Amino acid sequence: MPVKSSRQTFHYHRVERRITMEIPVVLDGHQQMPGTESTFTENVSARGARVVSTRRWQEGERLTIVSRTGEFRTSARVAYCQPLQSDGFAVGLEFLEPKGRWVV
Repeated sequence: MPVKSSRQTFHYHRVERRITMEIPVVLDGHQQMPGTESTFTENVSARGARVVSTRRWQEGERLTIVSRTGEFRTSARVAYCQPLQSDGFAVGLEFLEPKGRWVV
């Protein structure tokens, strides 16, 4: 699936299919805007998730994602960050060191 940015078009391929699922999560680790952000996923897989964020994240940036229940925590890498038609951004995350129980 191609992703367009203002400078280039690149392709990324998922290893697994994602499941549409809204899960409350907390993001932490934004370099320009410190502090946590409470948000939710749009879809999930065992290795990643697409979340909605009010912040623009840089591709390759590292962050921490925690389920609001506290049952799951992992560091993650930003695979992409796309502006949404409404306010905010859709952020694709690749889980790096999952700990605990994830939904998939």
